[in-house]
Parts: sequence; C-alpha cells; structure tokens
Amino acid sequence: MIVVGLTGGIGSGKSTVGALLVARGAVLIDADELAREVVEPGRPAYGKVVERFGEDVVRPDGSLDRAAIAAIVFKDPGALTDLNAIVHPEVAAEIGTRLASESGGDHIVVLDIPLLVEGGSDGYAFAGLLVVDAPVDLALERLVSERGMDRSDAEARIANQATREERIRRADFVIMNMGTLDELDEMVSRAWAWMEGLGRERA
Repeated sequence: MIVVGLTGGIGSGKSTVGALLVARGAVLIDADELAREVVEPGRPAYGKVVERFGEDVVRPDGSLDRAAIAAIVFKDPGALTDLNAIVHPEVAAEIGTRLASESGGDHIVVLDIPLLVEGGSDGYAFAGLLVVDAPVDLALERLVSERGMDRSDAEARIANQATREERIRRADFVIMNMGTLDELDEMVSRAWAWMEGLGRERA
C-alpha cells in the first residue's frame, strides 16, 4: 500500500483532483467526509459539539447545522480551536481504521486532508504529498460563483488556512489548477504517474 497525502486550499479544486485519482484506481480517504460522519446524531462528537455551541446549531431534524457552526468558528479562533479539538481526534481514529483495512495491498491510497499543512498530518507515513494550488482570487471566484458562498465568509475561511507558499513548500508534487477540466485531467495523469513511481521505488 502506498499512501499519498492530498491537500490544497479551499476553492483550489482538490476534491475534483481526488475524484480524478479515484477514476485512475486510487482508494480515497476523505477527511472532510469523515468529519461530517463523526458529528452525526448518535456519534460521540455530536453531543460534544452541541454542548460547546448550543442548541442553535441543531437543525429541526436533529442534525448539525454546518453553516451555522462555520459562521461561528471562522470568525472566532477560540471556537475553531474548540471544534477541532472535538472533531480531529475522532477523524484521526476513523482514518487509522480505514488505513488498517487497506493495508497489505499494492494499491495507492490517497488521504485527502484539507488542513494537512496546518498540522493535520498526525504522523501518517506518506510516501509523498500532492498539493493542488490556485491563486487566491481564482479560489474566491470559485467559492462565490460555484458554491454560492458569501465573499466575506470565503475570505475568512481562506485566512484560517495556510498560505499557498506554505503548502507548496511542503509539496512533493504540485498541480496548478488554473485552466480547463481537460488541462486538469492531464495534470492529474502526470501526478498519477508520479504516484505509481513511488510504488516502484518502494518495491
């Protein structure tokens, strides 16, 4: 099993790259998806989040209102720290379980961690780190036009992440996502060839 870290700033197109890697045969473990799962009703982190942020972040159906939580934490560093302290250990445990279930094979596992450079690597033994990058103004445009995000909210989220320079400095391979989907697909093919090369080096 070859484990490759995947990260990138919000609006960089990292999720699209993840999907394109899956199409090439990668097993994707998405930390964002796990973060949603661990706060579902009935999970231990759910009660801790409600206790910390109050009933106002609970939807009528009992699920957490992620937008309401985001509106709080991206304007309050202390609240964000508290949320991370609740969610991150649960996500790390889930990642460990899934990596263990994939061990023993010769396939490529892509571990998608948005805040990997900010300290979310948690000691994973990556064979390499793939970073998806885009200029901040382009990322903002995508967040506002494609996701319908409020510009000030998008700016706050970007401000809470590592800088582009910090991510690129840590990278073993960089995909600069500034063009068309076809151009991105071609860059992902090159990244996939690099990943396969990591497997040959280890062998």
